[in-house]
Amino acid sequence: MDYTRLDIRLGQDLVKLVAGVDEFKGRWDALKTLAPDRLQSLRKVATIESIGSSTRIEGAKLTDAQVETLLTNLKTQSFQTRDEQEVAGYAEAMDLVFQAWDDMAVTENHIRQLHKTLLRHSTKDERHRGGYKTLDNHVVAFGPDGEELGVVFATASPFDTPREMEALVAWTQKAIREEALHPLLIIAVFIVQFLAIHPFQDGNGRLSRVLTTLMLLRAGYAYVPYASLESVVEENKGQYYNALRRTQKTLAEEPDWEPWIGFFLRALKKQASVLAARVADEDMREKSQQRLHPLSQQILELFHDANRLTLSQVVKLTNANRNTVKVRMRELVASGHISQHGKARATWYELERART
Repeated sequence: MDYTRLDIRLGQDLVKLVAGVDEFKGRWDALKTLAPDRLQSLRKVATIESIGSSTRIEGAKLTDAQVETLLTNLKTQSFQTRDEQEVAGYAEAMDLVFQAWDDMAVTENHIRQLHKTLLRHSTKDERHRGGYKTLDNHVVAFGPDGEELGVVFATASPFDTPREMEALVAWTQKAIREEALHPLLIIAVFIVQFLAIHPFQDGNGRLSRVLTTLMLLRAGYAYVPYASLESVVEENKGQYYNALRRTQKTLAEEPDWEPWIGFFLRALKKQASVLAARVADEDMREKSQQRLHPLSQQILELFHDANRLTLSQVVKLTNANRNTVKVRMRELVASGHISQHGKARATWYELERART
């Protein structure tokens, strides 16, 4: 693609979407008035959703609950299945972005570093972690029985990939530096081009979503870690692939940016809406908690340090009368602060917001 001829003109609807996302970006400082532990809880939920959704988009089967369990044992567990390896790698790549985004400009070295981290636990991908592809990896369609139906989209050849990646990164750095386009448009162009090149043998889709988070953080969208963009994409997977293909098929001649940029901006708007609703919900919970019985407040604090608790565990930790704890737990369930699972002796509880 000739980046010197790149021209993006947005219709009124897309201009409004950009303005809406930027408006939320400006409101975030006022919205993030929750206590640090509640912000941390929002971030934890969003991280689990992001990891689960991004890997499921590419065919993994682990649920968010299974992802959460796996992440709890991330440092000590060996990962036997392909799904577990992909989840562990995605978690570590996202953690690297969250920890070091301010020092990670969009360079080929950083892109390779993130790819290497992403596939760190994938035994099948050991030979090509962090290296550009050496074999064609065109996007193909498969039938219901797994038979290949044909090429849907021809990606860059292994020979052309280094040159095309160099050109894409150079354009991106220049556009950011010179503010040639709105930051959201720069990110959208980068992602659709990155996926058209498909520079790595495997992991391109997952890496594109890690890079999206990195670029949004570097562009000042500080709320990104607290709501999952990946889950929005997963919920609209068909539209996601359709928008990508419609734009990618036009890139060689006169690019039609509207399908992809429209999807990308609507996904960002939905992400912001989800976060705004969750912050409002947390505000209500916090105000409600201030009116709770002291023992009920004590019980809720226990759940900030534990994913789930049983009645016996709560009794032991609070050193309160068992019948009194039962009453308070029923009140917390009725008020929506915690949820109850199982029956009889197998009953356990968790914070209700962990499932939102």
